[in-house]
Amino acid sequence: MLSVLLIDDEPALLEVLKLFAERSRELSVHTAQSATEALRILPEKTFDAIIVDYSMPEIDGIEFLKIIRSEGNTTPVIIFTGAGHERQAIEAINNGANFYLKKGEDPQVQFRELITMVKTAVERTYTGKNLGTTKRVIADMINFSSDPGFAIDREGKVVAWNAPLEQLTDTPASAMVEKGDNLYAEPFFGTRRKMLANLVFEPDNEIIRNKYMIVSRVAKGPIVAVTKGLKRDGSVWTIWAKAMPVYDGQGNFIAAVETVRDVTATFKDIVIHDETQAAVANLTEAVASQSGKPAKGIFDKILGKTSTHYKEGVILYMREKKFPEAIAEFNLALEADDKLPYAWNDRGLCFREMGDNKSALQSMLKAVELAPENPELLFNLGETLEMIGVLYLSNKYLDSAIQTFKMVANQMPNNANAWNHIGICFKEMGKPEEAKFYFDRARDIHIWKKDTPIIPNREKFL
Repeated sequence: MLSVLLIDDEPALLEVLKLFAERSRELSVHTAQSATEALRILPEKTFDAIIVDYSMPEIDGIEFLKIIRSEGNTTPVIIFTGAGHERQAIEAINNGANFYLKKGEDPQVQFRELITMVKTAVERTYTGKNLGTTKRVIADMINFSSDPGFAIDREGKVVAWNAPLEQLTDTPASAMVEKGDNLYAEPFFGTRRKMLANLVFEPDNEIIRNKYMIVSRVAKGPIVAVTKGLKRDGSVWTIWAKAMPVYDGQGNFIAAVETVRDVTATFKDIVIHDETQAAVANLTEAVASQSGKPAKGIFDKILGKTSTHYKEGVILYMREKKFPEAIAEFNLALEADDKLPYAWNDRGLCFREMGDNKSALQSMLKAVELAPENPELLFNLGETLEMIGVLYLSNKYLDSAIQTFKMVANQMPNNANAWNHIGICFKEMGKPEEAKFYFDRARDIHIWKKDTPIIPNREKFL
């Protein structure tokens, strides 16, 4: 019978697992209701394995794991949690965990899984095999995740391709596992090329050269980026990707994992540029070249050139897609009169096209501040909030987007786009029932042919 230390701050869970253990006669379970209590027990008693909850007050599961590993304790550890994101799984593995198990609704099924994990971890420890350095642990981690994802080893061969990714790409795992030479990129791009997982150690300019727009990057952590792809049916889609390296207990790189999402509906109007950073640099130079001339704006306003600059900005933005130059024109218009809501709005749209969501949001908030009841400005603000929420997986921004789109829907109850975007936000927040209500509302408006679209103000200048 294997001895196990079970650490969890939920007394009810401890009781249930202890009960199943006694019935199975396979495990002898000793319990602790906190990591602090467990740390007092470990010097006095040895165990074949430790099962610890990820989320606990004071010292969580990962901190507990770090402490015992730093003390030289090599007892197999299984992280047990209600969280379901691959980031926690990677964090657990990188700090020396042997397995990572999500809490389920059926305690009997859960306990059988735990027994299997304990036996496997103990067996591999006794035979000198570290699960953290094997392909199996990576596959377990990816298959655990509810997000579409895959992993490649140091040689660039697919280690895991989970069920959600099979559904997203219509590509079975059997066709990808153990395959290399960038074959795994074909379901995303229609050709073999580097994925974000291949670029985790590359500098930003190399990632941009591979047609990714970098959203965020953390040292030795995840890279989040967006790019355009080509589906098997020939349609273009926008791919949100997050990739990060995985290391073994000795700090050696063993694999790269990547999760992907189809965000085409959210980013339908976004152009992914190969030289985003260069465009931002050019913008800075263009804006700087207009500074130091305060008198010019006054004369422009007197001569009626404010509208000329705005019109020129619209043409550069809409027809020529020259976003830095368009922003420079909008800046000239605002230099003459900073109370022009549409200039602020369209300036924000240009920043958004360039991937500078922070500047886009600031500009659009200024536009709405000047014209708080304008549905067009509110709608564009809502889209920007939604995009930021999707990019950074932030419910705070998604909720703000919902409130903004609702303000549009209150003014224009037959604007199908507003209802549809509310549905998208709820879907991204993991609330499918609420999302369905708003999707159905948008669908009904189309069926009744009562859609009232928003006509952008700038169209009259084209």
